[in-house]
Amino acid sequence: MSDLFPPFAPDPEEPRKRLFKPVPFRVIVPNIITLIALCLGLTAIRLAFEGRYEPAVIAIVVAAFLDGVDGRVARLLKGTSRFGAELDSLADFVNFGVTPALILYSFLLHELRALGWIAVLVFAIAMALRLARFNVMLDDPHRPEWKKNFFTGMPAPAGALTSLLPLYLSFLGVSIGSAAAPIALVYLLGLAFLMVSTIPVYSGKTIGLKVPRQWVLPIFVISVAAFGLLVSFPFEMLTAITVLFLASIPLSVMRYRQLERAHAANPPPEASVEPPPA
Repeated sequence: MSDLFPPFAPDPEEPRKRLFKPVPFRVIVPNIITLIALCLGLTAIRLAFEGRYEPAVIAIVVAAFLDGVDGRVARLLKGTSRFGAELDSLADFVNFGVTPALILYSFLLHELRALGWIAVLVFAIAMALRLARFNVMLDDPHRPEWKKNFFTGMPAPAGALTSLLPLYLSFLGVSIGSAAAPIALVYLLGLAFLMVSTIPVYSGKTIGLKVPRQWVLPIFVISVAAFGLLVSFPFEMLTAITVLFLASIPLSVMRYRQLERAHAANPPPEASVEPPPA
């Protein structure tokens, strides 16, 4: 019987097979930023349940900033990956779909009981649908180049930050009582509609690609002034940014229609369709 199972001593010099290939650190860095943003979103929920709404709002604002940073860091380091894209979408759903809605429910919408909770569900589901559509549209090879300057519907971070307008106003001393709950409900449902709609919203992705030399110093001054105002008067600035963003949506639609008509009048050569031979 011992002949069937002879003793075996492995060769210590034999190289071990690796179960997993090593991952470059430049691929991990963007995912770490995304996870930090996710932790901020989850922490904001806890802060809201404890009644600490101001730090909860600040946590969401920082999470939105990190959401704009992680993708740029990934492209800068050439560390983009499918895993990172999926993780970013899941984090966006929690940070910008679930967290703001729960904070608003804890702050005001609980006054409406079931109706308030239904508005929370609609907003969160609209955010999930908006993110799913965004991921699908990224793979569309026939999308014209000029359309990349526009989002289809309100983007996720903007939807989250604009939904918190009632909290901004309350921090500025505006009385937000139970009578304002129906208004907040209609406002939240309106934002949910904007997210799942096909209304074009200007993305500003091409801003800064080429800046005239005479505008460099003024841009530096304006950027420093805006940062200083945001740090010194955060909720005043967030209120102003929210109002200006909502007011810019009709302008985005007008500009989109202009470009769409120009594209239809002068289609690219590959888009022209020749009639079949007789």
